[in-house]
Amino acid sequence: MATAEIAVALPALVLITAVALWALVAVSVQLTCTDAARTGARAAARGESLTAVRDLVVRAVPKEATVRVRRDEATVHVDVSAPVEPPAASGLPPLTVHAHVAAATEPGVPPGAAGPDKPSTRR
Repeated sequence: MATAEIAVALPALVLITAVALWALVAVSVQLTCTDAARTGARAAARGESLTAVRDLVVRAVPKEATVRVRRDEATVHVDVSAPVEPPAASGLPPLTVHAHVAAATEPGVPPGAAGPDKPSTRR
């Protein structure tokens, strides 16, 4: 009798464990993207070229992430988006995490010092 109950409960436990692990991966990717965006915003606010900042952020995020860096007279904005694929058998849609960080530009840094922004993906 206990065997039948285990046979019914085991797939549900495996699915719950897979979804919990996926949630941990999503949180980890979110923290990685936020940290990379924060680092990039600090570098851009100090006056680093936007190309160098984008390369710095791209090295720190997952391969599929999209990175956008822009600067105006007063602020620098760094946006990072990365997809997180769900467990194969769960039937859940992919999740996309976003991180946006804005930092005040330091005095003397010209707006758009590195030219126009181009969103980039790491592939």
